[in-house]
Amino acid sequence: MKYDFDEIINRTGTSSLKWGKYEGKDIIPMWVADMDFKAPPALLDTLQQNIEHGILGYTVIPDDLNDTVIEKLDALYDWKVEKEWIMWVPGVVCALNVACATFGGPQDKIVTTTPIYPPFFAAPENCEKKLVTVPMVDINQRATFDYDALEKELKENTGLFMLCSPYNPCGTVFTKEEINRIVELCAAYDVVICSDEIHSDFVLDKDKRHIPTASISQTAARHTITLMAPSKTYNIPGLGCSFVIIPDEDLRHKFNSKLKGLIPNVNLLGLFAAKAAYKECDEWLFQLIIYLRKNRDIVQNRVNKMPGCKLNPIESTYLAWVDVRNTGLKDPVLFFEQAGVGLSDGNFFGQKGFVRLNFGCPEPVLKKGLERMETALIKIK
Repeated sequence: MKYDFDEIINRTGTSSLKWGKYEGKDIIPMWVADMDFKAPPALLDTLQQNIEHGILGYTVIPDDLNDTVIEKLDALYDWKVEKEWIMWVPGVVCALNVACATFGGPQDKIVTTTPIYPPFFAAPENCEKKLVTVPMVDINQRATFDYDALEKELKENTGLFMLCSPYNPCGTVFTKEEINRIVELCAAYDVVICSDEIHSDFVLDKDKRHIPTASISQTAARHTITLMAPSKTYNIPGLGCSFVIIPDEDLRHKFNSKLKGLIPNVNLLGLFAAKAAYKECDEWLFQLIIYLRKNRDIVQNRVNKMPGCKLNPIESTYLAWVDVRNTGLKDPVLFFEQAGVGLSDGNFFGQKGFVRLNFGCPEPVLKKGLERMETALIKIK
């Protein structure tokens, strides 16, 4: 079956966070990581069947959902996950907050890299712990870790390292060697790794492959909690369904203890949508990646021709991290909004002078947004 990702769907008046921000304005929303594609038909059929049943009661995890996840992780990554390692939660962000509250003492700091997805900044503050950030470094137009700077922080009173893999917003797919160095550092200083891998399905480069942090060694498994979800992949973030994988029994017990009474169960629609996604939607995802790869190529070609803009090659995600420091713009987000395009502000990711562009949308919409950006920049040169 051929899926139509060119279909333009009107999202106004739907209480959409992405589109509601600019409702009533001629601004194309290309900011929050929410794609403008319909969820897979098989998934929507499953939701319809559950609605037609008519009873939306309390729900336990379907017997075969964990089995499906285990089979999927084995097939994709040769990662042998056991059923008791998996816990279902309403979202990766709440799991990130639980991890920050769980690991390390009150005086221990939490370390992450920048630029980074904004909830990484908020989670330590929410549990009144100190956050220390270490800037990523660009090597051959690719964001990677500054290991010396990381070690300096990790070795001193650190309880948790928050990792994002693949990397949002820069789009890096980390190699086994890169991940292993992070694991070795954290293991040496007894630091737990919280690895947010929600974008793991969006590897766009054909010669690259996502590697789950916990899968690379026994040491990694003992020190890592992994956050994953079908929400970004199948464009169902509004259903609030994610899972946490913790191989180590002690870490799992500590994490689970913090969940109790505070974090609600996943709703039944999210659970059945997840099962349908992982069991029935491989072909949809295959075609989506082809479409996103084409959009990625369009973005890279167009943005790097815009006056004052620079964009490193995007290895993964549907997000472009655009360097606009040479444009001379004091407020690039406002400038592009006035040009009719809504982008994310790099300040919120910890790096001034950048904007993040979401190209998970129909190609005609993408081209229209890029045209508006280019035209506006040419006018000020």
